[in-house]
Amino acid sequence: MKNLLATALIATLATPTLAQTCGGSFSSFLSGIKEEAVAKGHNPAKVDQFLAHARQDQKVISADRAQGVFKLDFTDFAKRVISANRMAKGKANRQKYASVFDRIQKTYGVDPAVMLAFWALETDFGAVQGDFNTLNALLTLSHDCRRPELFRPQIFAALTLFERGDFSPAKTTGAWAGEIGMVQMLPKDIIERGVDGDGDGHVSLKTSAADALMSGANVISHHGWRPNEPWLVEVTVPQSLDWENTGLHASRSVADWAAAGVKARGVNMPNGGLQASLLLPQGRKGPAFLALPNFKVYLEWNQSLVYVTTAAYFATRLAGAPRFDEGNPEPGLSDSQMKSLQQKLKSRGYDVGKVDGILGAKTRDAVRQEQIRLGLPADAWPTAGLLSKI
Repeated sequence: MKNLLATALIATLATPTLAQTCGGSFSSFLSGIKEEAVAKGHNPAKVDQFLAHARQDQKVISADRAQGVFKLDFTDFAKRVISANRMAKGKANRQKYASVFDRIQKTYGVDPAVMLAFWALETDFGAVQGDFNTLNALLTLSHDCRRPELFRPQIFAALTLFERGDFSPAKTTGAWAGEIGMVQMLPKDIIERGVDGDGDGHVSLKTSAADALMSGANVISHHGWRPNEPWLVEVTVPQSLDWENTGLHASRSVADWAAAGVKARGVNMPNGGLQASLLLPQGRKGPAFLALPNFKVYLEWNQSLVYVTTAAYFATRLAGAPRFDEGNPEPGLSDSQMKSLQQKLKSRGYDVGKVDGILGAKTRDAVRQEQIRLGLPADAWPTAGLLSKI
């Protein structure tokens, strides 16, 4: 699963003699992994077998450094990944696995369209699950010192799966970041939330659609999915709106948004008592959506706003909503312009994270604050005009 859930720092290792947790020579790093695994109670012979052919994979590092897809705007990304073919496959799979989706809805309250959209975007309904050796990917990313706190625990989770007979160090493959199966789940998530959906005694996310879909729905439920509630609704907005209160940082009741002139497009307005944020992925002149409480669960799956907005919108399409209105948004910034903007914002004291050309949550927040300072419509959409004024 392409999430960034494991953001807490790794617990202090129990044995002070263990090798450093990242960096250094790879052989010393592996020695530390072996020593920690044994300290955790794993059989030494099993650990040796698990790590017998372990190696670094430079292709994993290259993939980690080159996530250019996150630099696309919402409209371009949605057009790229939501095709007529995927819509048709989604509807066909809804019928093919009707009994599974019915169980998901009864057990977890997750709409079938939500799982279908994730299934499509993650692996094209299981067709493209990734060909990176999973163990080597996890080891490589753990050795790399950018995010060892996320990936190192996954190694020991994979070891547990290996001991259960559900993971092959040599043959298990998946995404470059170590996710496995049709809905791309990390080993720790599989252990904690995996579901044997087909009743064969194993959780086989690579080969069993029932296992993958039930497991994914279990994760979504665990993160607070509210049954029988919408997640995203496209809306039209009056241009007289108070833009400062748009974005995920603020919310109002649906009734309050309606009173301000916000109207649902192509579907019914949600219950007026629900809280919602007005999401403008490309500013006040582009597409507009009400993001309901369930939308927050999407951000537990993946932290890219473009990705989760697309996934949530795709699910609404599969549930019967029309195509979104692209509007006429002001052109976004090029990669070099975005990096220049981030650098300028950083020099003004804003925390924008890494200067990487990606319009993430921190950059959006800084843009909104600068728009307020400059007396511009505060819709958090960076433009060339804003860049020239900072």
